[in-house]
Amino acid sequence: MMSTKPEVLAPAGDFDRLKAALLFGADAVYLGAKEFGMRAAPQNFDDEQMQAACRLAHQNGAKVYLTCNTLPRNAEIERLPQFFKTALHNGVDALIVADIGVLKLAKRCVPEMDIHISTQAGVVNYLAANELHAMGASRVVLARELCLDEIKQIRDKTPPELEIETFVHGAMCVSFSGRCLLSSFLTNRDANRGACAQPCRWKYHLVEEKRPGEYFPIEEGDAGTHILNARDLCMIEHIDQLIDAGITSLKIEGRAKSDYYVATITNAYRMAVDGCLKHGPGYTTPQWLCDEVRKVSHREYSTGFYFGPPQNGQIYDNGGYVRQYDIVAVVDNWHDGRAYCTQKNRFSNGDAVEVLEPVSKPFALQIKDLTDEQGQAITVAPHPMMKVSFACESPIKAGSIVRKANLPTNP
Repeated sequence: MMSTKPEVLAPAGDFDRLKAALLFGADAVYLGAKEFGMRAAPQNFDDEQMQAACRLAHQNGAKVYLTCNTLPRNAEIERLPQFFKTALHNGVDALIVADIGVLKLAKRCVPEMDIHISTQAGVVNYLAANELHAMGASRVVLARELCLDEIKQIRDKTPPELEIETFVHGAMCVSFSGRCLLSSFLTNRDANRGACAQPCRWKYHLVEEKRPGEYFPIEEGDAGTHILNARDLCMIEHIDQLIDAGITSLKIEGRAKSDYYVATITNAYRMAVDGCLKHGPGYTTPQWLCDEVRKVSHREYSTGFYFGPPQNGQIYDNGGYVRQYDIVAVVDNWHDGRAYCTQKNRFSNGDAVEVLEPVSKPFALQIKDLTDEQGQAITVAPHPMMKVSFACESPIKAGSIVRKANLPTNP
């Protein structure tokens, strides 16, 4: 048995994604309010929603971390004290901050609140980690550019009560720990204030200034190149090494991703961590869990910087996602041999599907005896949010996901 149990930390861009994270095994969630967060695109949470989110998380034995990790400008500083006090009142367990001034202000305004240092702060050594701890931080979210050996050194040279969090899954930024100005220059959308337009995913050619209109590929080939487009991070096969490095919290990126994404990836890491803790050093992640992380919309995967500078970290031929499965329904309840569901995407009687129950291995099923809400037989469920049911001998837990493959093979 391994002695260290790392936290599985899941993203929550709105209340549906929060519920998905909790149902599928998250120990903690991180989310944003209506300002000061590094993700402006998701719906995020107002005060009333924040209170409800904290209540629900605490009822499920999980914690809530609130992002306050933009780099605030002078005009915003006066709003920060009330922001901190409101977070404390709403039940938030920790603030995630990137700015030293914000850290010190938070410690004065809400001294009882835990403070986590965002990856935006770019912590890459034990000296910075120790100084931030001395200033009141209870956790550091390390820069994504560190390898496992460097993380181990930070763990060994910092107080054991200082928690260490690292990203283990999701989108990677081509810039150092998210500090990118490319979006600001090209679109006037500041990446460091949560509004990144992701120009690193765009397709680029080279233009010589005396030959306007003549576009030269940056690498060989006539299709140009997505030279800045990083692969997504995936460490599902290396849970034992993450634990061995002394990492406190395994963070999943994706507050802008769907609730299906949050549920599936959270479930995979929950099951992998539990399996590793049960079986101990040398644990090998089962193939079905490695397959699970490929059943959501994702870019091709890599292990980032964990094993040194990425040898195959970029995707040069496209900027898009691999999408091989679609969620088609969510199970509301099961009784008397039938699963009652809310439709999410079109599916038909006779379809081969998979059912993913919370904190479980998925199982295959064929849709039979499909009916509408009135119990009338139908051949297809075409309308989003329509209520349907189908025959299923074995009970299915409420909240389970029904999904359908849309491509024949995995990459």
